[in-house]
Amino acid sequence: MRRFGELESEVMERIWRLGRPVLVRDVYEDLKTERAIAYTTVMTVMDKLHSKGWLRRESRGRAYEYEAVAAKEAYTARLMRDALATSENQAAAFVHFLGQLTEQESRALQAALEICPPTQPAEAEARPEPEADTA
Repeated sequence: MRRFGELESEVMERIWRLGRPVLVRDVYEDLKTERAIAYTTVMTVMDKLHSKGWLRRESRGRAYEYEAVAAKEAYTARLMRDALATSENQAAAFVHFLGQLTEQESRALQAALEICPPTQPAEAEARPEPEADTA
Protein backbone atom coordinates (compact mmCIF):
# COMPACT_ATOMS: atom_id res chain seq x y z
CA MET A 1 0.00 0.00 0.00
CA ARG A 2 1.35 3.39 -0.92
CA ARG A 3 1.15 6.28 1.50
CA PHE A 4 -1.14 9.17 0.73
CA GLY A 5 0.36 12.09 -1.14
CA GLU A 6 0.57 15.40 0.71
CA LEU A 7 -2.77 16.77 -0.50
CA GLU A 8 -4.51 13.39 -0.19
CA SER A 9 -3.29 13.26 3.41
CA GLU A 10 -4.59 16.75 4.17
CA VAL A 11 -7.98 15.89 2.69
CA MET A 12 -8.23 12.60 4.58
CA GLU A 13 -7.17 14.28 7.86
CA ARG A 14 -10.06 16.70 7.52
CA ILE A 15 -12.56 13.99 6.67
CA TRP A 16 -11.41 11.85 9.60
CA ARG A 17 -11.48 14.84 11.94
CA LEU A 18 -15.01 15.80 10.92
CA GLY A 19 -16.18 12.20 11.37
CA ARG A 20 -19.23 12.61 9.16
CA PRO A 21 -20.12 12.65 5.47
CA VAL A 22 -18.81 15.81 3.82
CA LEU A 23 -19.19 17.72 0.59
CA VAL A 24 -16.20 18.82 -1.47
CA ARG A 25 -17.12 22.37 -0.44
CA ASP A 26 -16.70 21.49 3.27
CA VAL A 27 -13.15 20.24 2.71
CA TYR A 28 -12.34 23.07 0.29
CA GLU A 29 -13.50 25.76 2.75
CA ASP A 30 -11.34 24.25 5.49
CA LEU A 31 -8.27 23.80 3.28
CA LYS A 32 -8.37 27.31 1.82
CA THR A 33 -7.87 28.82 5.28
CA GLU A 34 -4.35 27.33 5.25
CA ARG A 35 -3.32 27.36 1.59
CA ALA A 36 -4.24 28.72 -1.82
CA ILE A 37 -6.16 25.93 -3.52
CA ALA A 38 -8.81 25.60 -6.20
CA TYR A 39 -12.16 23.94 -5.57
CA THR A 40 -11.59 21.72 -8.61
CA THR A 41 -8.29 20.50 -7.15
CA VAL A 42 -10.03 19.36 -3.98
CA MET A 43 -12.79 17.76 -6.06
CA THR A 44 -10.20 15.86 -8.15
CA VAL A 45 -8.32 14.63 -5.05
CA MET A 46 -11.53 13.42 -3.43
CA ASP A 47 -12.58 11.69 -6.65
CA LYS A 48 -9.20 9.93 -6.80
CA LEU A 49 -9.48 8.87 -3.15
CA HIS A 50 -12.90 7.46 -4.01
CA SER A 51 -11.46 5.60 -7.01
CA LYS A 52 -8.70 4.16 -4.80
CA GLY A 53 -11.29 2.88 -2.32
CA TRP A 54 -10.55 5.25 0.57
CA LEU A 55 -13.80 7.22 0.30
CA ARG A 56 -17.36 6.19 -0.45
CA ARG A 57 -19.73 8.69 -1.94
CA GLU A 58 -23.44 9.22 -2.42
CA SER A 59 -25.14 11.62 -4.74
CA ARG A 60 -26.87 14.50 -2.94
CA GLY A 61 -28.59 16.51 -5.63
CA ARG A 62 -25.89 17.94 -7.89
CA ALA A 63 -23.05 17.12 -5.49
CA TYR A 64 -21.49 14.06 -3.90
CA GLU A 65 -21.28 13.49 -0.19
CA TYR A 66 -18.05 11.69 0.76
CA GLU A 67 -17.23 9.56 3.80
CA ALA A 68 -14.09 7.70 4.85
CA VAL A 69 -14.26 3.94 4.31
CA ALA A 70 -11.80 3.17 7.13
CA ALA A 71 -10.74 4.89 10.33
CA LYS A 72 -7.43 6.72 10.47
CA GLU A 73 -6.17 4.08 12.89
CA ALA A 74 -6.86 1.34 10.32
CA TYR A 75 -4.84 3.28 7.74
CA THR A 76 -1.98 3.65 10.24
CA ALA A 77 -2.10 -0.08 11.04
CA ARG A 78 -1.84 -0.94 7.33
CA LEU A 79 1.19 1.33 6.97
CA MET A 80 2.81 -0.35 9.97
CA ARG A 81 2.17 -3.84 8.56
CA ASP A 82 3.57 -2.82 5.19
CA ALA A 83 6.68 -1.37 6.82
CA LEU A 84 7.19 -4.56 8.82
CA ALA A 85 6.82 -6.66 5.68
CA THR A 86 9.87 -4.94 4.18
CA SER A 87 12.14 -6.45 6.84
CA GLU A 88 13.89 -9.76 6.29
CA ASN A 89 14.22 -10.09 10.07
CA GLN A 90 10.92 -9.06 11.61
CA ALA A 91 12.07 -9.91 15.16
CA ALA A 92 14.97 -7.47 14.82
CA ALA A 93 12.66 -4.83 13.35
CA PHE A 94 10.34 -5.27 16.35
CA VAL A 95 13.28 -4.93 18.76
CA HIS A 96 14.35 -1.66 17.13
CA PHE A 97 10.75 -0.42 17.04
CA LEU A 98 10.08 -1.28 20.68
CA GLY A 99 13.37 0.30 21.74
CA GLN A 100 12.20 3.61 20.28
CA LEU A 101 8.80 3.72 22.01
CA THR A 102 8.09 6.51 24.45
CA GLU A 103 6.59 5.62 27.81
CA GLN A 104 3.17 6.75 26.57
CA GLU A 105 3.49 4.63 23.40
CA SER A 106 4.56 1.66 25.49
CA ARG A 107 1.45 2.01 27.67
CA ALA A 108 -0.70 2.26 24.53
CA LEU A 109 0.89 -0.94 23.19
CA GLN A 110 0.26 -2.75 26.47
CA ALA A 111 -3.38 -1.61 26.47
CA ALA A 112 -3.80 -2.75 22.86
CA LEU A 113 -2.31 -6.18 23.66
CA GLU A 114 -4.84 -6.59 26.47
CA ILE A 115 -7.66 -5.91 24.01
CA CYS A 116 -6.19 -7.98 21.21
CA PRO A 117 -3.71 -10.52 22.60
CA PRO A 118 -1.29 -12.21 20.20
CA THR A 119 -2.83 -15.23 18.53
CA GLN A 120 -1.42 -18.71 18.32
CA PRO A 121 -0.11 -19.65 14.85
CA ALA A 122 -3.12 -21.91 14.13
CA GLU A 123 -5.52 -19.08 15.00
CA ALA A 124 -3.64 -16.58 12.85
CA GLU A 125 -3.71 -18.90 9.84
CA ALA A 126 -7.47 -19.33 10.22
CA ARG A 127 -8.05 -15.58 10.03
CA PRO A 128 -8.73 -14.24 6.55
CA GLU A 129 -6.23 -11.72 5.26
CA PRO A 130 -7.54 -8.18 4.76
CA GLU A 131 -8.36 -7.31 1.18
CA ALA A 132 -5.47 -5.93 -0.82
CA ASP A 133 -5.41 -2.19 -1.43
CA THR A 134 -6.16 -1.00 -4.91
CA ALA A 135 -3.99 2.09 -4.46
